[in-house]
Amino acid sequence: MANLRKIKKDIDNRVFEIISDCYIFSGLHPDVNTKEVAQIVEDAVNLRNDLFSRINNPGEIKDPRLVKKHFRTIKEDLSANADNLCQRLSKIAKKK
Repeated sequence: MANLRKIKKDIDNRVFEIISDCYIFSGLHPDVNTKEVAQIVEDAVNLRNDLFSRINNPGEIKDPRLVKKHFRTIKEDLSANADNLCQRLSKIAKKK
């Protein structure tokens, strides 16, 4: 299992990439509906906060297999939700 610092850095990096893409898109296309882009940024921040909360509070998990499964689930959720946010931004870009 990777250490917690590495997992947290991965989460921060992925979320920062999504947020920076949103701001770059908004800067390049000021005529596009910014409320939708702002919602993606808000969802990205909420995703980060949720994942950090789950990392910092694993609960009463004592079995090592369950701990590994807990962190594997966190990584899978990061990947799935980050892809979803990127697809939402892509849909907005395609509308333009």
